[in-house]
Amino acid sequence: MAPASAGPPQLTLHRVYAGPPPEGTRVLVDRLWPRGISRERLSPELWLREIAPSDELRRWFGHRPENWAEFRRRYLEELSEPMQSEALDQLVDLARNGPLVLLYSARDEEHNQAVVLRDALAERLPPGA
Repeated sequence: MAPASAGPPQLTLHRVYAGPPPEGTRVLVDRLWPRGISRERLSPELWLREIAPSDELRRWFGHRPENWAEFRRRYLEELSEPMQSEALDQLVDLARNGPLVLLYSARDEEHNQAVVLRDALAERLPPGA
């Protein structure tokens, strides 16, 4: 595998119920531990609870696709708060050092916080960073 500096950082999303995650630094980005998954089985290098959407926002969204655009806007706003911004910086640093795998448990693979995080990270990590 080529060094991380040889090309754009590799960001991968992986649903925890979809089998073993790909190679890379595995970071769980859910506020709650996934039901029915043991820590040994998932074995993330890091669990960043504080980067997950607030409980209020998560409940409001309810994984309803019709709420997606507004959820995305509100979540990006939350990510600008100091604690979340610091956690996002931590993910940027990890991504610069090799493949980064964002682990999440949502059923909907297109409308969840990991998708928003991937996009926010991609903005902070220009190609060749």
